[in-house]
Amino acid sequence: MSLPEALLGGADLWRPAARGGWATAAALLLLLVSHLAVLLIRRRRGGRIAHAETATASPAPASSGSASGIEGLVTEDDLTQLVSSLGVGSREPEREGWEHVIAKGNDAVSYRAWCDKTPDGPPKYLSITTYEGCSTELLRDFYMDNEYRMEWDSTVTKHEQLQYDENSGVEVGRTIKKFPLLTPREYILSWRVWETNDKTFYCFIKECEHPLAPRQKKFVRVRLLRSGWCIRKIPGRDACQITVLHHEDNGMNIEMAKLAFSKGIWSYICKMNNALRRYPQHRSSSTSILTMQRLMKKFPQDLEAAIDASNGPSQNTAASVVPSTQTSRTSSCKLSGKKSKRQIIASGLLLVGSIVCLSRGRSNLGAQLAMAFFLNKAFKQEKESGSSTSRGRTDVTISRN
Repeated sequence: MSLPEALLGGADLWRPAARGGWATAAALLLLLVSHLAVLLIRRRRGGRIAHAETATASPAPASSGSASGIEGLVTEDDLTQLVSSLGVGSREPEREGWEHVIAKGNDAVSYRAWCDKTPDGPPKYLSITTYEGCSTELLRDFYMDNEYRMEWDSTVTKHEQLQYDENSGVEVGRTIKKFPLLTPREYILSWRVWETNDKTFYCFIKECEHPLAPRQKKFVRVRLLRSGWCIRKIPGRDACQITVLHHEDNGMNIEMAKLAFSKGIWSYICKMNNALRRYPQHRSSSTSILTMQRLMKKFPQDLEAAIDASNGPSQNTAASVVPSTQTSRTSSCKLSGKKSKRQIIASGLLLVGSIVCLSRGRSNLGAQLAMAFFLNKAFKQEKESGSSTSRGRTDVTISRN
């Protein structure tokens, strides 16, 4: 049977039969015409959508002004709450019920992190990172330089500034991040930076919406991001420290996100430290840093006085981020390389399997069983690997989750 015959039901339908053969053929022909018309309409509609996405892919340059409508996105009330939440220099997360995640370090950088579970969403993360031989101004510019971040951070594929307000110092930008096996995430964020008299810096960042960044189907818009940090010099040392409080819901499965963080964060910190050491060569060419420095506001005097009164000169508990017994002269970045190749391959396969199952988001029994199997094996293997390593080296035991 030929294709037209298959579509129209065969040549018998075209014969002038006494029982309505022509009527049947006409009805089928009408259905075929209707189907082709629907396909044509869908194709034209898809073309219009693609054209609209192309038009919005390159929004207008960042605009500024005193009556911009973005000045209230980040306020001094947000700063006050951030200062209270960070508790820089005096906070003890484990006593407050935060779960310890990681503690690692080497001669150049050290890192500690805790997480706090939320009842109906992803956990919050509190981290303290210390960089040796680094000034607070350099670290501030490095963290805020989104142009340079695209060079060293492979997850960031695009960043653009959308708008800024001269009077308040509020900036709005759009960032695209890619993650393995997941749809790229789109972040529309507003932020603001403050400077104290002693060159301590605070920044608060949160999600927002902006007319220059309409939603696109090819991205998942991040619906919640609240993040803030404090960069300060460590007294008596050529080092500075950044304390970060981060809460994000990017649509990723919670267990997958926790697993990815605990397994990959130290490698990311080492990569970030390497990029920081190269940053002085790129610092002067960044337009986003020049804008940030111009918009940066002075820290409120009454709030700074309250911080000084509460901390006092003797508060320096956060200065030694990783005790000397935990920090080896050999970089912890290299310790992971001592695992056997079989362990590395097996862990990688289990992690990929976990991510595939979790990112599918399916509710059938088979997917749930596979997800449980992969996660159970991944965590079991990590525990066995950690316990065996601890018998040989105590410094590796310190870095276990």
